[in-house]
Amino acid sequence: MGIEQLNRRGFLKSAAAGAMALSLPLSGLAKDAPAGKPNIIFIMVDDMGYHDLGCFGSKTILTPNIDKMCAEGIKFTDCYSGDTVCAPARSTLMTGTHKGHTPVRGNNGGVPLHPEDVTVAEVLKTGGYATGGFGKWGLGNQGKDGAAERQGFDLFFGYYNQWHAHTYYTHLFRNSVKVELNGRYTHHAIYDETIKFIKANKDRPFFCYCPWTPPHGAYQIPKDEPAWAMYKDKPWKNNTAKVVAAMDSMMDRQVGEILALLKELKIDDNTIVFFTSDNGAAQRFDGIHNSCGKMTGRKRSMNEGGIRVPMVVRWPGKIKPGQVSDLPWYFPDVMATLAEIGGVSGEVPKDTDGISVVPTLLGKGEQKKHEFLFWSSGSHAVRMGKWKGIGGGKGKKPLRLYDLSKDIGEKNDVAEANPEIVKKITAIMEKEWVTPRKQVDDGKYTGKAPKPKKPKTPKKNKKKKA
Repeated sequence: MGIEQLNRRGFLKSAAAGAMALSLPLSGLAKDAPAGKPNIIFIMVDDMGYHDLGCFGSKTILTPNIDKMCAEGIKFTDCYSGDTVCAPARSTLMTGTHKGHTPVRGNNGGVPLHPEDVTVAEVLKTGGYATGGFGKWGLGNQGKDGAAERQGFDLFFGYYNQWHAHTYYTHLFRNSVKVELNGRYTHHAIYDETIKFIKANKDRPFFCYCPWTPPHGAYQIPKDEPAWAMYKDKPWKNNTAKVVAAMDSMMDRQVGEILALLKELKIDDNTIVFFTSDNGAAQRFDGIHNSCGKMTGRKRSMNEGGIRVPMVVRWPGKIKPGQVSDLPWYFPDVMATLAEIGGVSGEVPKDTDGISVVPTLLGKGEQKKHEFLFWSSGSHAVRMGKWKGIGGGKGKKPLRLYDLSKDIGEKNDVAEANPEIVKKITAIMEKEWVTPRKQVDDGKYTGKAPKPKKPKTPKKNKKKKA
């Protein structure tokens, strides 16, 4: 890394550190913020399957608000996570680097970003954005290097270590300070903080990052949550399928409330909203939800069911409604995209792997396309146009090749019939995988969660683990 790059990153860190000293709420900064820049809300839920939204084909889970958001914006059919599991996927999104380059590749829960790692939040802060995060961070423990407030966020409220996020009845943290919830459902608290942040910053540009936790983890939901009443009496033998559906419909309702709030605050036309999932479904629920449809695999799989995710984007007056795009893109592209939206593309580090998809979002200009998309999780995976190759990696497994235009289920290995394609993809895999720095886990989450006096979860789900 060159001196110029180090100096620029040092400036970003200094800017972030200065922002940390500012008192909350952030609305007091409005007079110093540049006018006219769009607000950005990026909602990324946890373990939602590709087909778990009505607009992506679900017949069992009701998501009318996200379906309407889709109709009012653009639906991406070929969007991907940056990885098959939580922490590395978040690392690719936050740093704009694919799995062969991204800083955090371990999924133990305590592998942190380092001070020199530049995040989307830090890039947007150079453009005067207030930055808030609400949900599961997964890139550094509270009070240590990698903590969200040390990586460009003015405010982070939620879970830091992802092992902590395996229950919905525990305490949370606000900028590394413990917040007792006294038995309250954590996602309800996280959602309330999301709303407070939007209201507090309505008069200045803001980046609201929502790595919401449902439907991941212990599959818990309060008995008095309205969404639970929608599914509790369904004749599905798998009770977890009911809880997951309720979690998804709960978040759908909240998305609708956020969109209504933007209109109430008169900032709807100046706010772009993204909705996606961090990886494939943890459970397929075949025969009920069919969360992965015809795709092979699920979370932790390099097949399409593990990495292809729903993506819906809405921006009234800017994004033409009712669009469907098959542009292949993924989480490493988020930094470049949000930076262009925020007018700070020049602040994106030179060693990132992303491409802005703003030309596709706005229907203006020429959309640059990836020569390939790269993933690694034990073995490697590459998508190159219609071709998808899986193989290599630690076990040096033979490469399997699929034509996604004909075989989205990845059932028919056509490697033998396409030796030149296999050769190209193998070369990409060998070039793009760079040995990571040591993935030092600074400790699994050890805080003891308070036990609510009256658990509000359906009895059959209390003891389930992620």
